[in-house]
Amino acid sequence: MAGVIYEVSIEVDAQIEREYRDWLGAHVEAMLALPGFVDAHVFTVAEPVATAGRIGLCVHYRLRDAQALAAYLREHAPRMRVEGSARFGGRFSAARRVLLPQA
Repeated sequence: MAGVIYEVSIEVDAQIEREYRDWLGAHVEAMLALPGFVDAHVFTVAEPVATAGRIGLCVHYRLRDAQALAAYLREHAPRMRVEGSARFGGRFSAARRVLLPQA
C-alpha cells in the first residue's frame, strides 16, 4: 500500500454530527475525483476522547505520491477547505498531517 497518507483529524459539534457526516461523505467523494487521490477511509476517533460536546472523526486520504499531494495543496486545498468553513463555521475544527511510507 504505497503512497502518501494525507490525514485530516476533525472535531465537530455533536449537535450537527449527522449533517456534518452527510456533507463529509460528499466532500470525500469530491476529493477522490481530484488527480492523484487513490482512496479514502473515514474513522470515528475512539482515543483520544473528543472535547466535551464534540465527536472526533479522522479521514485518511491515500495519494499516489508526494508530487500528487503537493499539486493538491497548491491547486485545490484552499477551495476544498473553504467549503466546510462556509457551511459549518466554528462548529468544527480540523488539523492535518502528512504520513510518508518508510523507505
